[in-house]
Amino acid sequence: MAESEGNKAPRGVRLVITLVGRTNAGKSSLLNAIAGQDVAIVSEVAGTTTDPVAKPYELLPLGPVTFYDTAGLDDTGALGALRMAATKKVLWRTDIAVVVVDAASGLTDAERGIVAAIRRLEIPFLVVFNKADLAAPAEADLAWCRDAGIRSVSASAATGQGATTVKEALIALAPAEAMREPVLAGDLFGEGATVVCVVPIDLAAPKGRLILPQVQVIREILDGDATAVVVKERELEAALENLRRPPALVVTDSQVILKVAGDVPDDVPLTTFSTLFARYKGDLPTLVAGAAAIDRLRDGDAVLMAEACSHHVQADDIGRVKLPRWISQYTGRDLRFEIHAGHDFPDDLERYALVVHCGSCMLGRMEMVRRIRECVRRGVPVTNYGVAISKVQGVLARVLRPFRL
Repeated sequence: MAESEGNKAPRGVRLVITLVGRTNAGKSSLLNAIAGQDVAIVSEVAGTTTDPVAKPYELLPLGPVTFYDTAGLDDTGALGALRMAATKKVLWRTDIAVVVVDAASGLTDAERGIVAAIRRLEIPFLVVFNKADLAAPAEADLAWCRDAGIRSVSASAATGQGATTVKEALIALAPAEAMREPVLAGDLFGEGATVVCVVPIDLAAPKGRLILPQVQVIREILDGDATAVVVKERELEAALENLRRPPALVVTDSQVILKVAGDVPDDVPLTTFSTLFARYKGDLPTLVAGAAAIDRLRDGDAVLMAEACSHHVQADDIGRVKLPRWISQYTGRDLRFEIHAGHDFPDDLERYALVVHCGSCMLGRMEMVRRIRECVRRGVPVTNYGVAISKVQGVLARVLRPFRL
């Protein structure tokens, strides 16, 4: 497990593995045993870990992962309640959970409660009976796991016993897609093809660099032994004329889709970075269906604009300025737009007529999928920025054409 490799991968593509359990169950020690090095602070003093702590590593064959070490489930008082809330937020973006139990103390209502919460979120998990060098897990606890269909492992962080077994269990629990290279656009072009990427440089563009979705698509083009041509929207028409043959695909920033759609011949496949991410990180058909709800919005409706990251807001911010304006102009309705940024997701989703989510480049796939599922479960339409922009600009059918939905 190499820290340098794990740190290089973008946060949104790393598998998230979260350790939960009561205070002093040995979560931090177990993490150190799995990692084979001291990555978490360990102390005899109960409650050393007070907030979720992220540790990026390379766990082969899964690749880059992020381990989260969390506060004890039995943390008490007002501050303890806040820490528990922070742990639950981490679970929202967790791909695999590890419930760590002090074998001597055994399973309590605290562990059973977190198991129930993990199951509601449909997170793969296992129970590790830690400190097995001091006491064997009770037969009743093992039976409870068996009867509930829960995989359990005995381990000792102090001696290293069971660390390899825990790793093997984590690998076995990993979603199938974690074991293969994710595809953004690689199935839409072949070796030797040319893909044109349209990248506007506006006030929101980060100085001296491209945003992550653009970088990831360009890298995938290069990995696919194809040619990436990167231009601003004003140079697109000239770039297309300079190509000896039409490109296999044009991918554009959603904010200029209307102009780009006018410049790109109709027989050339065209889509947006955000639409690619709707498929890569979420559920494209559901997000497309959610965009249809824009036509049903009424005066006074509340629309949630959900952002995965916090950033400095510019005068032409897409989620706070441009897209709300475009939706309002398209519908002709007096709408209320509310912003939620970061890993927080509202509990009162039912009061929104529509959720419009960002491209989720900073979220793991499972966190985005859970957000979509929660919206669907509560009957709230959900779409994403790129799909919504294409909808209100009247080009959604064309943008979706490469995916043959």
